[in-house]
Amino acid sequence: MSCWTIYPNGGLSGSVMGTRYEALTDAVAVGRQVYCFRGYYYNGTPQVEVHIFNTVTLLWRKLPRVTIGTWYWIRAATAVLIGHAIYIWGRHHHGSTLYAFDVHTHSWSKPRVFGRVPTPWYPGRYQSTCVLGNAMYLYDTKMNRHSRPRYTNDLYKLDTATMFWALVNTSSGTSSSSHHSATIVGTKMFVFGGQYHSSVVRSHDNDNNNHILRVFDMETNCWLRTASEQFLPKRCGHQSAFAHNGELYVLFPKTSNGLWKMNPETFSWKKLEPKGKGPSNKFRRWSLVGDRVVLFGRGITPHDLHILDLRPSLEILCKVAVTQYGLTESVLRRSIRLELSKMTYQQQQ
Repeated sequence: MSCWTIYPNGGLSGSVMGTRYEALTDAVAVGRQVYCFRGYYYNGTPQVEVHIFNTVTLLWRKLPRVTIGTWYWIRAATAVLIGHAIYIWGRHHHGSTLYAFDVHTHSWSKPRVFGRVPTPWYPGRYQSTCVLGNAMYLYDTKMNRHSRPRYTNDLYKLDTATMFWALVNTSSGTSSSSHHSATIVGTKMFVFGGQYHSSVVRSHDNDNNNHILRVFDMETNCWLRTASEQFLPKRCGHQSAFAHNGELYVLFPKTSNGLWKMNPETFSWKKLEPKGKGPSNKFRRWSLVGDRVVLFGRGITPHDLHILDLRPSLEILCKVAVTQYGLTESVLRRSIRLELSKMTYQQQQ
């Protein structure tokens, strides 16, 4: 059994009031905390802030903002944790950028990289990153304009011990052009979603073409499977994919509790029915912390914080019952009453 809980106004709100251009770049779980990186323009200069969310106390703290990177990097970047460093990768029209953020010292650096660095193209949801061991893998799709127009399927590997980039695999034909996710389950990478393109570039068609599943074997360095999962929700693309207990989970926020999981051995899908009401389509970033998935909003207006408990404890279920049925809280200890005051429970509509 799983359940959703909502913490009204518990998400990231606009810390730079009055600025239009602001985006939650990415979020990474570090122990029981979640590091959120948000970029914006401040007095005409690209800035980045680091917000840290404690999943135990449900409290935020913000580190001082710094001037770093470019506007394109701030808006179109992915982040992964390897060791005690969070590597943030972004690309733009004029190049590609890798930054490292040390979670111990809260210091920034720009590592010097070698090898075949991924080539730049349009900044946006055309890249997905995942981690296996000490390596970051970047699944990169971009339009090849030098020959017959099509989207490429390039997989790059960054060895963080040597900071050496290598092109692991490239293939043509069926590909996902954008809005995809890359998730490691065991020694395989599952690329899910994206607009579907067979050879000639087509217009984006979210209604029918965004449920392509591609599987890459990290041991043999080859693609194993490409399939269209036609039975999944057709109205929208997914926003989150993650691995938990050896299975792949995919979240479709625009549908009614659109949470699915897949067995990577049998490729069989199962629709889950969490209790409570899931998030809207405005929740773009997530982090898996233990058995809980934390989803954050985007933009400069306050958003609620949603938490999905995949294996809710008895304590969580009791808190949900108190909130759901309006039970008396006077006999509860102060710390529990404080958490309940930040929490709400809505039934699935």
